[in-house]
Amino acid sequence: MTAVPTAPYRPSAEQLATLREAVARVAAARGPVLPFGIGPLDHLLAGGGLDGAGLHEVAGASASWSDDAAATLFAAGIAARFAASPGVSALWALTRFDLYAPGLEQAGLAPGHILYAQGTSDRDLLAMCEDALRDGSLACVVAEVKAADQTATRRLQLAASEGNTPMILYRRYRRYGQCPLADPSLAMTRWRIGTLSSGRLASPGVGRGRWNVELVRQRGGPPFSLELEACDDQGRLALPAATADRAVAPGRTDTVAFGHAA
Repeated sequence: MTAVPTAPYRPSAEQLATLREAVARVAAARGPVLPFGIGPLDHLLAGGGLDGAGLHEVAGASASWSDDAAATLFAAGIAARFAASPGVSALWALTRFDLYAPGLEQAGLAPGHILYAQGTSDRDLLAMCEDALRDGSLACVVAEVKAADQTATRRLQLAASEGNTPMILYRRYRRYGQCPLADPSLAMTRWRIGTLSSGRLASPGVGRGRWNVELVRQRGGPPFSLELEACDDQGRLALPAATADRAVAPGRTDTVAFGHAA
């Protein structure tokens, strides 16, 4: 007996419309994606950029002052680009006020786009950030802490999703030699920033700073590291000039190093 071929299933117009609405709702809940504007970096990021409704973590590559400053400016550059639109501000929360405002401005975070909040403990600070995230009126929330357990990061991720607001959690070192990113977390991305020697200039002077930008872990994508030039006054990173001007052969990843998630 010969089998009768069946026609392929075709969803109706109503079913397609329902599916499109569901996809639109998910996209709206996920929030805007902020690309770095650097091809090799955005290509390796799941979604092509930072989720504007998620938790992202940053730490220095070491407890040194130079790496601490680099991680601070990396976070400031991200916050500056989230807060680039007129009339919006980023919140920077911390327990000990040791920020250098002119340095933040050099990374693009001008005084008119930043609000400061100070808490008595990491726990109080994180609770404050949850409220700020759920309010939904801020362009970005940045918090500096030494301790945030998995439950705290889960609450921050949920608050960021509910308020459609990005959260940058800067984890400071508690113990010398123990990376803060070793603690478990539900963050969508985890970054480790270290300083490198700046490039030489044609004339005497100090060139633009260089960082080793390492994505230790991300949801839905591989870990990797890149050598990049530090943030400019718009919060933008850049490929080193020698790398940007050099033609890369097909299949080569000269400036990208892949690793294993921590």
